Amino acid sequence: MGAVAGQCLPSLGRVKLTDLIASEGLPSDTYKISVSTLSQSLTQFSAVILQLPASDGALLRSGLESAHLYFHQKASYPNAHMVHNHDSRDWCRTSGYYAEPQLCQETYDFRPGLTPTEPNNNTMEYPPAGLPDMFPLLARVARDVLDAITFSLNLRSSAFNGILDNVPLRNREISSSVLSVCCHSSRQAFQGQQHGLTTQDDGQLVMFSDHEHQVDKGLITLVKSDKPGLHIRDFHGNWMLVDADLGPHEAIVYPGLALYYATAGYVTPATHRIDTGSLHGYGRCSLAFKLMPKSMASLSGSEMSAAGHGIEAQFQLPILVDDFMQRTHPVDQLHNRQSFQNYNFPAAQDGSLKSLVKRRKPNTRCKPLPPSKRLRLEAQRVLKERVQEIADKKGIKLRFCSLKDCESHIQSLDSPCGSIRMEIGWPPGVPFVHPHDLPNKAKLGFLEAYEPGWTASQDVESSLIETGQASQYPSNCNAPTQYS
Repeated sequence: MGAVAGQCLPSLGRVKLTDLIASEGLPSDTYKISVSTLSQSLTQFSAVILQLPASDGALLRSGLESAHLYFHQKASYPNAHMVHNHDSRDWCRTSGYYAEPQLCQETYDFRPGLTPTEPNNNTMEYPPAGLPDMFPLLARVARDVLDAITFSLNLRSSAFNGILDNVPLRNREISSSVLSVCCHSSRQAFQGQQHGLTTQDDGQLVMFSDHEHQVDKGLITLVKSDKPGLHIRDFHGNWMLVDADLGPHEAIVYPGLALYYATAGYVTPATHRIDTGSLHGYGRCSLAFKLMPKSMASLSGSEMSAAGHGIEAQFQLPILVDDFMQRTHPVDQLHNRQSFQNYNFPAAQDGSLKSLVKRRKPNTRCKPLPPSKRLRLEAQRVLKERVQEIADKKGIKLRFCSLKDCESHIQSLDSPCGSIRMEIGWPPGVPFVHPHDLPNKAKLGFLEAYEPGWTASQDVESSLIETGQASQYPSNCNAPTQYS
């Protein structure tokens, strides 16, 4: 079943979850074969079939039956306030029931920390059953898959744990990841939506919503449905039905845009759509768990660079997850690749198992980052590794000011951000704005406060002065005395 070096998989890869779970010590041949099958399937088809233990599969099938019952008892058409408005700012706050008529889809989102687990007091409406049990199960599965991908790319263990939610969530935290119970139906009110007809290779005519070509923005998506209908575009741009022959304990796993960015483009996100032409009544229900990065984290290709992979310029600068989720991304450009993106895992010491692919050589032509950009990267790192950790331990939600508004705040402890600055040890005189937006010299003060001696060890300040980038504030801002 494993992929052999230099060969392509004849069809969508199929791996057992139990074979993908890492253990201490040297990796077994079974683990390496499973990881190579996973990585090759993601490369060729942007998806893989995951075989779950029988007990886990039984829980998911029970959840699908509950979903059918839940959507069947809903009113004939959702109220106007229940129609999803697709506000990008709400990417981590969706909860409960909503409808998407343009997709012929109704959804119930379960998000721990936000979604009530008891019936609503006003309507006495029961949510789909089993969601609190399925969420941690699928979250663990998604993390195991993510760890296997990091192994295939020769990254350090748990390389992406820093951008994931705490396990378990801390007091008053809301989960970034979400479990969506979806139903693609043929309600009469959905019939007026625009659809496109496509003929498959076997001559069968299928129908898709014109809005349905989607790419998830998360890291990993795991989908279990009761009927086939999920189509994913492969490496060659062809659409293929990926859930036609799933077993009772199997689910589809595919990557999203956040993983594409975090791996500097080495893992291509899946473009997918749902066949809505053959639905009758409540024809297709599915459970979709989306492993998402937390909003205050940053995405960049730093882990890939540290592992020796060549990194293109667009992935060198970190981007705040909250900003990333609110942006639009040109999906078509992600698939115009000239060659396969290569995955790598360490070869067995006895030479009994060859690498699936050759390790991609570092790009020696990449120029060193300018001092100002290096300073920005370090400020992002310290925010994630130091400041956010302090805020999490104290239960503080960081809400940064704008640079202009904070000019007066830093002169007074009674300012809106004064108490937060004191609680997390923010350096005096440095505006309480996101470090990405701090002027260069203020960034130096920020870094020195949380990592004393950083400036001397990096010698960045002299480089900034030599390149004329040491200006502290824009000309229309008044700098505090401390940094003048």
